[in-house]
Amino acid sequence: METKIIRVHLTHLRNSEYSIFVNQLVEIFSNFDPEALHLKKAFDKLTATLPILAKIKIQEMSNVLTKSLRDTATERSILFTAIVRIVKAMRKLSIPAIAPHVVVLKHLLDIHGRDIAKSNYRAATQHTINLLADYDAKADVKVAAEALNLAIIFEELRNVNTRFGIMYLQRIEEEAAVEKVDSHTIRREINIVLTDFFDAIEFCSSEFDELDYVTPASELNELIGKCKSELKARTTRSRKSKKEML
Repeated sequence: METKIIRVHLTHLRNSEYSIFVNQLVEIFSNFDPEALHLKKAFDKLTATLPILAKIKIQEMSNVLTKSLRDTATERSILFTAIVRIVKAMRKLSIPAIAPHVVVLKHLLDIHGRDIAKSNYRAATQHTINLLADYDAKADVKVAAEALNLAIIFEELRNVNTRFGIMYLQRIEEEAAVEKVDSHTIRREINIVLTDFFDAIEFCSSEFDELDYVTPASELNELIGKCKSELKARTTRSRKSKKEML
Protein backbone atom coordinates (compact mmCIF):
# COMPACT_ATOMS: atom_id res chain seq x y z
CA MET A 1 0.00 0.00 0.00
CA GLU A 2 1.42 3.35 -1.03
CA THR A 3 2.27 5.63 1.88
CA LYS A 4 3.26 9.27 2.24
CA ILE A 5 5.70 10.82 4.67
CA ILE A 6 4.84 14.24 6.12
CA ARG A 7 7.41 16.88 5.24
CA VAL A 8 8.50 19.68 7.59
CA HIS A 9 10.80 22.70 7.18
CA LEU A 10 13.71 21.47 9.28
CA THR A 11 15.55 24.77 8.92
CA HIS A 12 13.27 26.16 11.64
CA LEU A 13 14.60 23.68 14.20
CA ARG A 14 17.36 24.75 16.56
CA ASN A 15 20.55 22.69 16.34
CA SER A 16 19.80 20.81 19.56
CA GLU A 17 16.23 20.10 18.39
CA TYR A 18 17.44 18.99 14.98
CA SER A 19 19.84 16.50 16.53
CA ILE A 20 17.10 15.04 18.73
CA PHE A 21 14.68 14.86 15.79
CA VAL A 22 17.06 12.92 13.52
CA ASN A 23 18.07 10.55 16.32
CA GLN A 24 14.42 9.85 17.12
CA LEU A 25 13.71 9.09 13.47
CA VAL A 26 16.57 6.62 13.40
CA GLU A 27 15.44 5.05 16.68
CA ILE A 28 11.89 4.58 15.38
CA PHE A 29 12.91 2.98 12.10
CA SER A 30 15.48 0.77 13.83
CA ASN A 31 12.54 -1.18 15.25
CA PHE A 32 11.75 -2.42 11.74
CA ASP A 33 13.75 -4.42 9.19
CA PRO A 34 15.28 -1.98 6.65
CA GLU A 35 16.69 -4.81 4.54
CA ALA A 36 13.37 -6.64 4.26
CA LEU A 37 11.73 -3.34 3.31
CA HIS A 38 14.40 -2.71 0.62
CA LEU A 39 15.46 0.42 2.52
CA LYS A 40 18.80 -0.67 3.97
CA LYS A 41 20.91 1.50 1.69
CA ALA A 42 18.87 4.66 2.35
CA PHE A 43 18.69 3.94 6.09
CA ASP A 44 22.42 3.22 6.34
CA LYS A 45 23.13 6.60 4.78
CA LEU A 46 20.94 8.20 7.42
CA THR A 47 22.55 6.38 10.36
CA ALA A 48 25.98 7.28 8.97
CA THR A 49 25.17 10.96 9.65
CA LEU A 50 24.79 10.44 13.41
CA PRO A 51 28.49 10.84 14.38
CA ILE A 52 28.80 14.22 12.64
CA LEU A 53 25.39 15.19 14.01
CA ALA A 54 26.71 14.52 17.52
CA LYS A 55 29.46 17.11 16.90
CA ILE A 56 26.78 19.74 16.21
CA LYS A 57 25.13 18.89 19.53
CA ILE A 58 28.42 19.21 21.42
CA GLN A 59 29.11 22.56 19.74
CA GLU A 60 25.59 23.70 20.61
CA MET A 61 26.21 22.90 24.28
CA SER A 62 29.31 25.08 24.11
CA ASN A 63 27.16 27.87 22.67
CA VAL A 64 24.85 27.58 25.69
CA LEU A 65 27.83 28.35 27.95
CA THR A 66 28.66 31.34 25.75
CA LYS A 67 25.13 32.69 26.26
CA SER A 68 25.39 32.22 30.03
CA LEU A 69 28.71 34.05 29.94
CA ARG A 70 27.15 36.91 27.99
CA ASP A 71 24.22 37.13 30.43
CA THR A 72 26.60 37.21 33.40
CA ALA A 73 28.66 39.95 31.75
CA THR A 74 25.46 41.96 31.28
CA GLU A 75 24.58 41.48 34.95
CA ARG A 76 28.05 42.71 35.94
CA SER A 77 27.68 45.76 33.69
CA ILE A 78 24.31 46.62 35.24
CA LEU A 79 25.75 46.44 38.77
CA PHE A 80 28.77 48.58 37.93
CA THR A 81 26.68 51.11 36.03
CA ALA A 82 24.30 51.31 39.01
CA ILE A 83 27.19 52.31 41.28
CA VAL A 84 28.36 54.97 38.83
CA ARG A 85 24.87 56.44 38.35
CA ILE A 86 24.01 56.47 42.05
CA VAL A 87 27.26 58.25 42.93
CA LYS A 88 26.62 60.74 40.12
CA ALA A 89 23.09 61.37 41.35
CA MET A 90 24.25 61.78 44.96
CA ARG A 91 26.69 64.50 43.88
CA LYS A 92 23.71 66.65 42.90
CA LEU A 93 22.16 66.47 46.37
CA SER A 94 22.81 69.08 49.08
CA ILE A 95 22.95 66.69 52.03
CA PRO A 96 25.95 67.46 54.27
CA ALA A 97 25.91 64.03 55.92
CA ILE A 98 26.58 62.16 52.68
CA ALA A 99 28.76 64.70 50.85
CA PRO A 100 32.12 63.38 52.17
CA HIS A 101 31.16 59.81 51.28
CA VAL A 102 30.21 60.83 47.76
CA VAL A 103 33.63 62.44 47.34
CA VAL A 104 35.35 59.22 48.47
CA LEU A 105 33.44 57.05 46.01
CA LYS A 106 33.86 59.57 43.21
CA HIS A 107 37.63 59.42 43.79
CA LEU A 108 37.49 55.60 43.63
CA LEU A 109 35.71 55.77 40.26
CA ASP A 110 38.15 58.45 39.04
CA ILE A 111 40.99 56.01 39.71
CA HIS A 112 39.42 52.92 38.15
CA GLY A 113 37.34 54.54 35.43
CA ARG A 114 33.67 54.54 34.61
CA ASP A 115 33.88 52.49 31.41
CA ILE A 116 34.48 49.04 32.90
CA ALA A 117 31.16 47.89 31.46
CA LYS A 118 32.39 48.79 27.97
CA SER A 119 35.65 46.82 28.20
CA ASN A 120 36.19 43.38 26.68
CA TYR A 121 35.60 40.32 28.85
CA ARG A 122 39.18 39.89 30.07
CA ALA A 123 39.76 43.60 30.71
CA ALA A 124 36.40 44.08 32.45
CA THR A 125 37.12 41.17 34.78
CA GLN A 126 40.55 42.53 35.74
CA HIS A 127 39.26 46.11 36.15
CA THR A 128 36.55 44.84 38.48
CA ILE A 129 39.08 42.82 40.51
CA ASN A 130 41.26 45.94 40.87
CA LEU A 131 38.27 48.07 41.88
CA LEU A 132 37.18 45.56 44.52
CA ALA A 133 40.73 45.18 45.83
CA ASP A 134 40.85 48.95 46.39
CA TYR A 135 37.40 48.78 47.97
CA ASP A 136 38.60 46.10 50.41
CA ALA A 137 41.87 47.89 51.22
CA LYS A 138 40.45 51.31 52.04
CA ALA A 139 38.31 51.65 55.15
CA ASP A 140 36.91 55.02 54.11
CA VAL A 141 35.64 53.52 50.83
CA LYS A 142 33.78 50.80 52.72
CA VAL A 143 32.32 53.32 55.14
CA ALA A 144 31.20 55.47 52.21
CA ALA A 145 29.58 52.50 50.49
CA GLU A 146 27.68 51.65 53.68
CA ALA A 147 26.58 55.25 54.12
CA LEU A 148 25.18 55.40 50.57
CA ASN A 149 23.65 51.91 50.78
CA LEU A 150 25.99 50.68 48.04
CA ALA A 151 27.76 47.96 50.02
CA ILE A 152 25.26 45.32 48.90
CA ILE A 153 25.86 46.27 45.26
CA PHE A 154 29.65 46.07 45.68
CA GLU A 155 29.31 42.59 47.21
CA GLU A 156 27.01 41.39 44.46
CA LEU A 157 29.44 42.79 41.91
CA ARG A 158 32.14 40.69 43.59
CA ASN A 159 29.98 37.54 43.41
CA VAL A 160 29.06 38.07 39.77
CA ASN A 161 32.64 38.88 38.73
CA THR A 162 33.93 35.72 40.45
CA ARG A 163 31.26 33.64 38.75
CA PHE A 164 32.10 35.23 35.42
CA GLY A 165 35.81 34.49 35.83
CA ILE A 166 35.14 30.81 36.48
CA MET A 167 32.79 30.56 33.49
CA TYR A 168 35.24 32.39 31.23
CA LEU A 169 38.03 29.91 31.98
CA GLN A 170 35.59 27.03 31.53
CA ARG A 171 34.58 28.33 28.11
CA ILE A 172 38.23 28.65 27.03
CA GLU A 173 38.83 25.02 28.02
CA GLU A 174 35.69 23.81 26.27
CA GLU A 175 36.38 25.75 23.08
CA ALA A 176 39.85 24.22 22.93
CA ALA A 177 38.36 20.74 23.28
CA VAL A 178 35.34 21.13 20.98
CA GLU A 179 35.88 20.52 17.29
CA LYS A 180 34.58 23.39 15.19
CA VAL A 181 32.05 22.26 12.59
CA ASP A 182 29.91 24.08 10.03
CA SER A 183 26.45 23.21 11.33
CA HIS A 184 24.64 24.88 8.41
CA THR A 185 26.51 22.84 5.80
CA ILE A 186 26.13 19.62 7.78
CA ARG A 187 22.41 20.15 8.23
CA ARG A 188 21.94 20.84 4.51
CA GLU A 189 23.70 17.58 3.69
CA ILE A 190 21.69 15.60 6.26
CA ASN A 191 18.47 17.16 4.96
CA ILE A 192 19.27 15.70 1.53
CA VAL A 193 19.81 12.27 3.11
CA LEU A 194 16.52 12.59 5.00
CA THR A 195 14.65 13.58 1.86
CA ASP A 196 16.15 10.63 -0.01
CA PHE A 197 15.13 8.34 2.85
CA PHE A 198 11.54 9.61 2.88
CA ASP A 199 11.37 9.39 -0.93
CA ALA A 200 12.67 5.81 -0.77
CA ILE A 201 9.93 4.84 1.70
CA GLU A 202 7.25 6.31 -0.54
CA PHE A 203 8.72 4.69 -3.66
CA CYS A 204 9.11 1.24 -2.11
CA SER A 205 5.61 1.37 -0.66
CA SER A 206 4.26 1.76 -4.19
CA GLU A 207 6.51 -0.96 -5.60
CA PHE A 208 6.12 -3.70 -2.98
CA ASP A 209 2.44 -4.03 -2.13
CA GLU A 210 2.99 -7.18 -0.09
CA LEU A 211 5.18 -5.42 2.49
CA ASP A 212 3.98 -3.30 5.41
CA TYR A 213 5.17 0.28 5.01
CA VAL A 214 2.10 1.76 6.68
CA THR A 215 3.21 0.93 10.23
CA PRO A 216 6.71 2.46 10.08
CA ALA A 217 5.39 5.40 8.05
CA SER A 218 2.66 6.04 10.65
CA GLU A 219 5.17 6.09 13.49
CA LEU A 220 7.50 8.40 11.58
CA ASN A 221 4.58 10.67 10.64
CA GLU A 222 3.50 10.87 14.27
CA LEU A 223 6.93 12.21 15.24
CA ILE A 224 7.11 14.56 12.24
CA GLY A 225 3.55 15.77 12.91
CA LYS A 226 4.40 16.64 16.51
CA CYS A 227 7.49 18.50 15.33
CA LYS A 228 5.43 20.42 12.78
CA SER A 229 2.82 21.35 15.41
CA GLU A 230 5.46 22.57 17.84
CA LEU A 231 7.05 24.75 15.17
CA LYS A 232 3.67 26.18 14.23
CA ALA A 233 2.90 26.95 17.88
CA ARG A 234 6.30 28.64 18.24
CA THR A 235 5.62 30.81 15.19
CA THR A 236 2.22 31.78 16.62
CA ARG A 237 3.75 32.72 19.98
CA SER A 238 6.44 34.76 18.25
CA ARG A 239 3.89 36.70 16.19
CA LYS A 240 1.74 37.29 19.26
CA SER A 241 4.73 38.57 21.19
CA LYS A 242 5.65 40.99 18.40
CA LYS A 243 2.07 42.35 18.29
CA GLU A 244 2.10 42.89 22.06
CA MET A 245 5.36 44.82 21.76
CA LEU A 246 3.75 47.09 19.16
